[in-house]
Amino acid sequence: MARDELENAAESLRQAADAASDDEAAERLENQAAKFDDHAAADRGPDHGQLARHEHILNDIADEEGGDVASEIGDALESISAFRETVEGV
Repeated sequence: MARDELENAAESLRQAADAASDDEAAERLENQAAKFDDHAAADRGPDHGQLARHEHILNDIADEEGGDVASEIGDALESISAFRETVEGV
């Protein structure tokens, strides 16, 4: 079930990319969505460090874009946080 959260994050990021007004931001969001798709399909999910890097990138994009993009990124970050609760370690 935790992998569902990664898939949810990817879907929210695709929606954010669709709402982005800037082509570079849209591309960055599509790249992040693809990475979360990969994480969801992998035998082993991302660790805390990988998730923190994703969160940093996503927060930067949300700050730059605002509006609907930030809202969709917020949804993705909630899914990432829910997945993170299942990750052992820190």
